[in-house]
Amino acid sequence: MSMNHTPSGERIHIGIFGKRNAGKSSIINALTGQNLAIVSDVQGTTTDPVLKAMELLPLGPVVIIDTPGLDDEGELGALRIQKAHQMLNKSDIALLVVDGSIGITTEDRQILERIQKKNIPYAVIFNKADLIQPDTDKDNKFLHDCRIDEKHSIWVSAETKQNIFELKELIASLVPAEDPKHRLVGDLIHPSDLIILVVPIDKAAPKGRLILPQQQTIRDILESDAISIVVKETCLKETLKSLGRKPALVITDSQAFKKVAAETPADIPLTSFSILFAKYKGNLKTLVKGARALDNLKDGDKVLISEGCTHHRQCDDIGTVKLPEWIKKHTGKTLDFQFTSGTEFPAALDDYKLIIHCGGCTLNEREMKYRLKCAEDAAVPITNYGTAIAYMHGILERSIAVFSGI
Repeated sequence: MSMNHTPSGERIHIGIFGKRNAGKSSIINALTGQNLAIVSDVQGTTTDPVLKAMELLPLGPVVIIDTPGLDDEGELGALRIQKAHQMLNKSDIALLVVDGSIGITTEDRQILERIQKKNIPYAVIFNKADLIQPDTDKDNKFLHDCRIDEKHSIWVSAETKQNIFELKELIASLVPAEDPKHRLVGDLIHPSDLIILVVPIDKAAPKGRLILPQQQTIRDILESDAISIVVKETCLKETLKSLGRKPALVITDSQAFKKVAAETPADIPLTSFSILFAKYKGNLKTLVKGARALDNLKDGDKVLISEGCTHHRQCDDIGTVKLPEWIKKHTGKTLDFQFTSGTEFPAALDDYKLIIHCGGCTLNEREMKYRLKCAEDAAVPITNYGTAIAYMHGILERSIAVFSGI
């Protein structure tokens, strides 16, 4: 997989924050060497967060998030500021752009406090160095007051490109070190293992390709020097019979869980793509506990079903059709189902008795864990598609047995 095709959820997300006309869009263009963001002297040119997947050396594949000004005005401006704040939940690195000709403002301090509270690696960029002689003493006092290490701040000029190379190096230094043991499936298998992937091909499947969780799992298996065998659910039984040896693991799409579990011998480990992603990007223990909360639902309870991406809904869509039907059958209750997708995730969760999230393959790890934390803070149980489906089909214990410590 080339860097240009790196999934969004696997890219470093860099959020650019600051007041209107601080030069956020100009900084983006200077960093990338392209006119990716519209630059104007008119305040508030960026009215909504804009996400752009690209290459940024020396980091590699990233997502740049251009956000509205933090000093936007009026009722609509307040909504734009709220959107900018939401982008912190996606940001692996936050860059605060300060208009150096004006200096630090209340809005800058407020967003900096939010960044620090969320423990996001960050840098403070004093822009417009070409227009002013930097006041080092004043800068150092601000950095000291805000408990900012000097190495996390830099003076630049988006206009003259002063210190842009140094800014790239600073951003690269903020990237958290990767844990080589943090793998989607590679930590569960060994070289030469046979791994069977069960992939239903129905009218809900994308034409001509596999969905992202399946692609990423296959890639991780190949990187582990193991062997992936991809079959439809209708071919699993025959495939198991024809193999010369027992597979090390069977991974299934959640909607075929029941059939696959029935046809896979008990001595062969079994799990789902969704459960793998729960382990990879979230907290599997939390999601297992949330699945068991299905049994506590009562008539009239609100259940939120949330997806991290947006896609064309099919008549038998798993999130909006199949999952609610399975839940109603399992609980025997009349429930109030509500749905969200994409970047929309409710700020207030108190009214919900259960949240069921997708696997989160398009979300980066920071946002997925943010959503889990929101549920925890609201004391609302949360689970995901695969974990909930496995529980309702009575195969949850088997599907998590492959993971130690769960």
